[in-house]
Amino acid sequence: MPIDITKITAIDVHVHAEVSCHDPEDPVMGEFFDAASAYFGAERRRPTIPETIEFYRERNIAFCLFTVDCESAIGAKRVSNYEVAELAAEHDDIVIPFASIDPHKGKMGAREARDLIENYGVKGFKFHHIMQNCDPADEMAFPIYEVINAYKLPAIFHTGHSGMGTGLPGGGGVRLKWGQPMLVDEVAARFADMKFILAHPSWPWTDESLSMALHKTNVFIDLSGWMPKYFPPQVVRYANGPLKHKMMFGSDFPLIKPEKWLEQAKEVGFKEDLLPLIMKGTAAKVLNLV
Repeated sequence: MPIDITKITAIDVHVHAEVSCHDPEDPVMGEFFDAASAYFGAERRRPTIPETIEFYRERNIAFCLFTVDCESAIGAKRVSNYEVAELAAEHDDIVIPFASIDPHKGKMGAREARDLIENYGVKGFKFHHIMQNCDPADEMAFPIYEVINAYKLPAIFHTGHSGMGTGLPGGGGVRLKWGQPMLVDEVAARFADMKFILAHPSWPWTDESLSMALHKTNVFIDLSGWMPKYFPPQVVRYANGPLKHKMMFGSDFPLIKPEKWLEQAKEVGFKEDLLPLIMKGTAAKVLNLV
């Protein structure tokens, strides 16, 4: 049955599926998981998708679930989008399936995107160009964007610093420059029917994300990846003002737990009438749930 917005406490728009039910953890990805766990001070073991679903159901929080396809850039086998979608379909009262397709897959990636939307109920997409080693505005990705745009779906774009690779020699070979938010601006201007969700407070380019969300009606921000007490002050200031309807709750589970994020969000200066919008009101509209 569809998600009943009136009965859930929040919508977490940023939850990772990092362990397949069918395949062992990829050893290349495992090195990045080691480093990210140390950076975040998080448990190293990654929950399975069924465990993640149970975790969120116990807390009555709906969530967007996705993997990250970075096969061409770092040579790590992805968790299948089809596995994510099929498990989400069994729990569609709480799980919102997103897919991730490596931009290097071009037209073949566009075929997969269309199939996932039309036949597997996928509701959005996730891109992590730092891990995918490409400019968000590289035209090789345009066939994939065209499909997302045609269905008027949201896509999450990682922005800012990345915990993936932090602490590894050479950052694990990944390049932070592809996380600069303004690189997404070209795509947001060209694909006006896509909804762009800029993930994280985007440090050290926070002001670029705020400017883009202010400028373009199809650009939003998810506040995942950081505990609220560490938010740059302008994030709270703009959320309380002109970007009241542009900010959304995201945790970055399993590296950050949603209940800890939500508890801290009450203490950083968000206006009382803003919190319900951040927790689920804005996401419900962006995700086409209302």
